[in-house]
Order: sequence, then structure tokens, then C-alpha cells
Amino acid sequence: MKKNGDSMMKVVLLAALVATLCLGFGCEKKTPDQPPAPTTPPSPTTTQPATVTPAAAQPAAPAAPAAQAAAPVAGAKMVALDFQLPKPMFVGTPQETKVENLEKPLGHARPPFLAPEGTVLLSKGKPVSASDEEPIIGEIEMITDGDKEAADGSYVELGPFTQHVTIDLEKQSEINAIVLWHYHKQPRVYFDVVVQLSNDKDFITDVKTVFNNDIDNSSGQGIGKDMHYTETNEGKLIDLLSQGSPKGRYVRFYSNGNTSNDLNHYIEVDVYGKPVE
Repeated sequence: MKKNGDSMMKVVLLAALVATLCLGFGCEKKTPDQPPAPTTPPSPTTTQPATVTPAAAQPAAPAAPAAQAAAPVAGAKMVALDFQLPKPMFVGTPQETKVENLEKPLGHARPPFLAPEGTVLLSKGKPVSASDEEPIIGEIEMITDGDKEAADGSYVELGPFTQHVTIDLEKQSEINAIVLWHYHKQPRVYFDVVVQLSNDKDFITDVKTVFNNDIDNSSGQGIGKDMHYTETNEGKLIDLLSQGSPKGRYVRFYSNGNTSNDLNHYIEVDVYGKPVE
């Protein structure tokens, strides 16, 4: 009986020893996030931190120069042009004209137009030609004779449909402004008013359009974005200074009838600028 008890005791002690060993191996801890040790020495560029100069010690970059103001026009002094306006022929506010894309009247005198000093009237007395070589009334030369009145005997009447007149300035010029009078005895609106410059007398090449209110290209010079306007004694001022004072020797003017009839009229055209030296 004692022998059996000793045997059983040995079995129990052996089982306890085996359990203890298994528990010890099974419970050994590992750090899961611990990276494996490197097998080769790291590169010096990655292990040695770069030397960084503190921001306060960095030399300041030079500031960018301020934007320069636009250079003034040569001979920068600006003067008001004297347009020598004719006397008004109708008094009061014109009746409303049903014309598409019509600008509203100012309701007061036009402010002075400033141009570089030395700008002169280039067109007075210069040669004029026209698509209608035999005007119904007047002579083509009257368009540059200096007479801006709207009385009978002061205007030229050309035939119906699209007509044009061309002024030869006799020299290429830098043009700053144009003032155009069709007929200001009545508050009319003229259609398809197109103004072009060129150094080609036939206007085939080198053509610059500086005004165009032909809204449907009915005169064949392209669709314009300028507005129709009512004729007054002040004439229509076309600002070319804001267009960079384009150059040209010849100035051509188109029109295609008016709100009173299908005819085309011109009283006077003034072209202001400087001859190109």
C-alpha cells in the first residue's frame, strides 16, 4: 500500500513539474511594437541630424521692388482740345427715338477732352473722296472746310444705302481723337456708323476699326459693339487716346441712312493727333 502511495505521489509531482514548465514557456512576453534590431549600420545621412540655422539667423531676402507707375505719354502735359463747336439748332430734349442700342444723352455739356500737348487738328483742308462721287447736295470738300453749322449750304448729302467718305491726312499720323458731325439741325440717329484707319488708300490691308455701331453687319464691315447716338451740335467724339493712339494716313467713315430718311449726310469731320516724324 505504501508502494502504491509513493508511486502516486511521484506521478503527481511529475505532472506538477510538467505543468510548471509549460506555463513558463507559454507566458513569455514579447513587445509586439518593438522593431527588429537593424542588421547593418544605418547611413550617416539618416542617423546624423542636419544642422539647421535658426530662422532668426537666416539673412532676410531683399524685398521685391514696388510696381512702377505707367510711364506717362511723351510730353506728358495734357491739355483740353478746343473743338470749336457750332451753335445748337434745336432746343430742348429730343423726342425719344426708337432705335436699338441707343445711348442716353448726357443732359449737359460734354466735359473737356484732354490730349497730350502738341495734339493738333490734322484734317482741316485735307483732300476728301467718297463712294458717291456726285453728291445730291453740296461738295465733298465741304467735309473738311471748317464750317460746322447745320444751315443749308453747310452739309453734303450722299445717296442712299451704305456710303463712305475718306480723308487723306497726307502723312501717317498718331491719332488721339475724332469728332464727327453728320447733321445736327434735327435730332437724328445715323445707322451703321463705322470709322476705320489705314495706311492703304484702298483699305484692303492694315485696316483698324476704331468705332462701329453696325449691330447686324448690314454694311459689311463686321458687327460692332458701339452704341447708336443722337446727333447734336457737339458732334460724336471718338476717343482714340484710350485705344493707344493708333496710326494711319487715311480715315474712312461709313453710314447707312438715318431715322429721317435713307440718305447720308456730312457736315464736318475733325481729326486730331500728331504727324509721325
